Amino acid sequence: MVLKKTYRGKRVLITGHTGFKGSWLSIWLNLLGAEVIGYALEPPSEPSNFEACGLADKFVHLLGDVRDYDHLVSVFKTYGPEFVFHLAAQPIVRLSYAEPRYTYETNVLGTVNVLEAARAAPSVRVLVNVTSDKCYENRELNYAYREDNAMGGHDPYSSSKGCAELVTAAYLRSFFPPEEYGKSHHVALASARAGNVIGGGDWGADRLVPDCVRALSKGAEVFIRYPRATRPWQYVLEPLRGYLLLGAKLWTDSSRYVGAWNFGPSDEKTLTVEEVVKEIIRRWGQGSYRVDPGEHPHEDHWLKLDCAKAKSHLGWHLLYSVDEALTHIVKWYQNYYVGTSHRDMWDFTVKQINQYMAATE
Repeated sequence: MVLKKTYRGKRVLITGHTGFKGSWLSIWLNLLGAEVIGYALEPPSEPSNFEACGLADKFVHLLGDVRDYDHLVSVFKTYGPEFVFHLAAQPIVRLSYAEPRYTYETNVLGTVNVLEAARAAPSVRVLVNVTSDKCYENRELNYAYREDNAMGGHDPYSSSKGCAELVTAAYLRSFFPPEEYGKSHHVALASARAGNVIGGGDWGADRLVPDCVRALSKGAEVFIRYPRATRPWQYVLEPLRGYLLLGAKLWTDSSRYVGAWNFGPSDEKTLTVEEVVKEIIRRWGQGSYRVDPGEHPHEDHWLKLDCAKAKSHLGWHLLYSVDEALTHIVKWYQNYYVGTSHRDMWDFTVKQINQYMAATE
């Protein structure tokens, strides 16, 4: 009820709405009665959740690059968003090694552009910048990172997300201080850091669940790179609910909820890469995997977040276990691969959102 009360009739701009998380967030906000404006590049994969669910006809769909500042400003001016969820990014670690400049331009300068556009737009009241759990200086210790720990990153992607967090913190102090809200400025600014997000409709390159699904749907063997790597796996709607709750709190009490927030599972919800692959194959009904012995770029093998702040102040916690999440995910992909239409996938995705929302009641 809180989410529907907050977002019904509100103008909400989502950057990156054609991406995996952005498309799910767009659908959810549409169900809540928001006026959704999406700004993004073409869908990042073929197929994609955006196209599978036929989202281009569901709300305002604008093609644009967050590196294009003038275009962004014109969108803010034309549509007057009250809420902004900034999800547009270059999100792939391995691609960041191949294209570091593009990664930094998109993830850092793109964030600056969104913040500047919001600063110039009198309509904006809430801005949530979505970064990543990889923004932390990860020493791969048995330690859960808190929001006030140091930013860093071994690879260009992780570093770029750390930079985006530093930019957000600087804008919060310099241009959007909470004590000046309603006086010298009008934007309640926060950042959201989430662990590895999994769900239906993800076909991103070099991501575990899409790699499994692409192979299994063709009857091929699944190849995995780091079988013992541990990730804070969580169902796609879990962090999205965190973002929406955070936005709602910022709307009603801007000074108390600005700043950084972690959204991730507790220790008992972590699994190794190999364990996740085995569980997906079991639910799929058939398939096999092997470990790819080749050389691969560095990726963090151990990373977890301390989410006590979100649990205490937002009332946020995970609703699905990893087992429940994987069951919903495999059902989504199997429904897609039997040849359903856009209408069917829209209905199926809405059904999964409604099931999740029912679990919150």
